[in-house]
Order: sequence, then C-alpha cells, then structure tokens
Amino acid sequence: MTRLFRKHYHPAGTAPGTLRELSLEQAGLLGPATFHLARREAGRWGAMQEIEVAEIPEAAAEGPLCWLHVQGLPVAEELELLGERVGLHPLAQEDILNGGQRPKVERFDDGLVVILGIPELDEEGDLHLYQLSLFMGANIVVSVMGETLDPFVVFRRRLKESGGRALGEPDDLLYGMLDAAVDHAFPVLDSVGERIEELELEILNQPDSSTLERLHGLKRELIMLRRYLWPTREVINQLLRDHNDLFTPDTRLWMRDVYDHTVQVIDLVESYRDMTASLLDVYLSSMSHRLNESMRKLTIVATVFMPLTFIAGVYGMNFAHPTSPFAMPELGWYWGYPVVWGVMIAVAVGMVMWFKRKRWF
Repeated sequence: MTRLFRKHYHPAGTAPGTLRELSLEQAGLLGPATFHLARREAGRWGAMQEIEVAEIPEAAAEGPLCWLHVQGLPVAEELELLGERVGLHPLAQEDILNGGQRPKVERFDDGLVVILGIPELDEEGDLHLYQLSLFMGANIVVSVMGETLDPFVVFRRRLKESGGRALGEPDDLLYGMLDAAVDHAFPVLDSVGERIEELELEILNQPDSSTLERLHGLKRELIMLRRYLWPTREVINQLLRDHNDLFTPDTRLWMRDVYDHTVQVIDLVESYRDMTASLLDVYLSSMSHRLNESMRKLTIVATVFMPLTFIAGVYGMNFAHPTSPFAMPELGWYWGYPVVWGVMIAVAVGMVMWFKRKRWF
C-alpha cells in the first residue's frame, strides 16, 4: 500500500526554527541536494547551471533576476547558508526540512514563502505526495523540491524556447511556478478518473474481494489528495487578497487563472470522492444481491428435496411384519420400487415447473 502519511517532527520542547539533521535513511534515499541557477540577462533567460552551495548569490534589489532551484533536501548547514544569502527566515527553513507541511503562504520581512503539495503517480500507479517550497525575494526566486520529482521540466523548456520574455520580474516567475505546480495535479486526477471507471465496470459485472481493497485504496488516496489540494485554493486566494502589493496588475490577472485551475482541481477531487462513495454503496448492494440470489437458489433446491426426503424416509422404515395390521403393503408390491421413483420424479418436476411459473428463478 502506498505510504502517504509522512511527516517528521521535532522532539517536544524543541525551540522553533531549529533545523534537524537528516536521518541515514533519508540521506541514502534522496542523496545530496543539487543547486541549479539561471539568470535573466539582456531580456532573456540563460540556461540553468549547476553550482556549489557556496556560489549561491546574495539577494539584492539591483542586479539580474535569478532563479535558484534546489533538487533534493539540503542538510542543515546548506539550508542555513541559503537562508543567509537570500534572506530565508529560520521558520521557513524549518518547514522545508520537516516536510509534509500543509499548503500555506507566509510573508516575512525579506520575502514571501509559499508551500504547496504536488501529487505524482509512479510507474506502478502508486500515488506519492511531495512538498514544493517557493521563496520570492529581492530579484531572486528560490524553489526547493525535497524529493526526486522535478515539477519544472516543462516550465524550463518554456523558458528556453521563448526566452522567458513574459517572466521578467520575480512575481511573474513565481506565477509561472505556481501554475506549473497546480497543473501537475490534472494528469493524476485523469488517472484517478480512469480507475474509477474501471472499478465501476468491475463492480457491475463481477466484483470480488480485491475490488473492495482497490476501492478502499482509491478512497484513501482521494482523502490525501483533498488534504493537499484543498488548501491550495486558499493559498492562491490569499496571495491575491492579502499580498497583492507584491504582484503587478498584469500578474494578478494571470494569478486569477491559476485560482480557476485550483477550483477545477477541487471540483474534480470532490466529484471523485462522491463517485467513490457511491461505488462502495453499489458494491455492497451488489454483494448483498449476489448473496440473496445464492440463498434463493439453495432454498429452491432444499425445497425440492424436502418431499423427496419425506417419501424416502417413510419407505425406509421397513414396517412389513406379516402379523401387524399396520404393516406397509407397498413394500411387497412387485412394481413398488419403480412406482416410488416415478412419484418422486413427478413431484420434483412438478415443483420446479411451479417455481418457474411463479418466476422464482
């Protein structure tokens, strides 16, 4: 079963803003974090180049716009240096390292921090939920993806093909990343919709115990998708409502399109949850109907054999003593055995025909 509940907490009493060390399991699974930097110069975006953590530029009001992308989870020392260079608040650094945060937006003196959840399906169709952390500062935008998933493959291709002419300001670049992150949910939901259709056909035709297991797994995934995607709408709304001074009017117009996408995502999630709940009711009704059909058939068989058992029981008593006036004369008949068989067959056939006439099967 897909592991969806992943969160790392500090021990009770730990001071806020404390950066924990990565466990050996996490370090071995994720590997070292890589830092990639792209600069916008002469009205165009340059190619992203891998840099060392010591080469992270300092945020400044003057200078070219930079995009720093961190792939993988940096260790505490790297994150502290990143925070010093770009002005990332210690509380935001803590959220990045802890992971599993609820989507939210926070504003600090030196910039804006946005945390989102990104769903992804692996090659086996299992759902994984990742955290994307975004920071917008003075002439720099930082994206931290603590897992192996890279959500900006298509976004970087757009920058390379068009030169990023429409993403010349930090708010524009942040909008583009938010749009890419939100749209990442649509392929996942398309796959969920296909699975619901397959389960629906299976439930209506030939459900079994594995159908119920997959149905419960799908409900579990939809609950987690709702947990991660529902707050995203409030995040975008909060950016437009409470932090509109950080966005130009043109960017706010495009941000409303991102908000519309989040509404579509939530509508799909809620619709799929309702459909899954309905499928569970249909499954239970189908299994109950199949049980009733089986019981009805068994009842008919038992009913047909009841008079036959009675006849066989009567003639199996063998009361044929010649001195008794209550002896069974049929036991001495020459054709007694064939007659009994004929009566039993006639009774059985007559009952079956009567059951069919009554449409009991």
